[in-house]
Amino acid sequence: MKVISQNTAFGGMQGVFSHDSAACRGEMTFAVYVPPQAINEPRPVLWYLSGLTCTHANVMEKGEYRRMASELGLIIVCPDTSPRGNDVPDEVTNWQMGKGAGFYLDATEMPWAEHYQMYTYITEELPAFVSEHFRMDMSRQGIFGHSMGGHGAMTIALKNPQRFRSCSAFAPIVEPSTADWSIGAFEKYLGSDKTTWRQYDACALVRDGARFPEFLIDQGKADGFLENGLRPWLFEEAINGSGIGLTLRMHERYDHSYYFISTFMDDHLKWHAERLG
Repeated sequence: MKVISQNTAFGGMQGVFSHDSAACRGEMTFAVYVPPQAINEPRPVLWYLSGLTCTHANVMEKGEYRRMASELGLIIVCPDTSPRGNDVPDEVTNWQMGKGAGFYLDATEMPWAEHYQMYTYITEELPAFVSEHFRMDMSRQGIFGHSMGGHGAMTIALKNPQRFRSCSAFAPIVEPSTADWSIGAFEKYLGSDKTTWRQYDACALVRDGARFPEFLIDQGKADGFLENGLRPWLFEEAINGSGIGLTLRMHERYDHSYYFISTFMDDHLKWHAERLG
């Protein structure tokens, strides 16, 4: 593990690190906040997945999570959104595809399949790696994210209910297989057979039988992506009669930015802490 930076904040440590990833075939960067309680005992782990065009740094610099994470004793892990590097395929003029837009899936189509294995990286490789270096209680894990990261958090939770005790999202893409800004990426990453897309679509996963106890979703009503990209009401419809709990909070005047995320970050951390014990 390469140490990029380490800083003290609210009695804990905010670090940025990198490592060689076998899944993504290159160097990957991630951030970890370790609260002061981890000096004495392993602490619960909360994974934060960022959105399109972002890196680990967006939430680390603008998400305002450290004070509450320190108070609650939560370790926060913030992976990158995609593989990086000169050898990694990209579409420079398309922000919805390539670097910064990994969609937390395992690509099957070339040239993307060689590097874009973000589902495996997030669910297998990175957890195994960070648990060797930090005092984490891996029996108490939660996951949340924003936009594309909200999509990733919800699909990962639905596919791994035995691993995660809690899941929440800020303005998630709940049905990427039909959303304007994700259809193109799904076809390039996964091919034209839309039945293969369902494993990375929260609404489709629920319809196909996947279950998770409950979700918290916060959504701004002034979000410019609400009608064509996010559409949380589709998830509300999908879980009807499934037994899945949903707290969907729609907020007047809030948009898609980190001003919105930082406003409700404390609520999400407290919600996760209650379920992580």
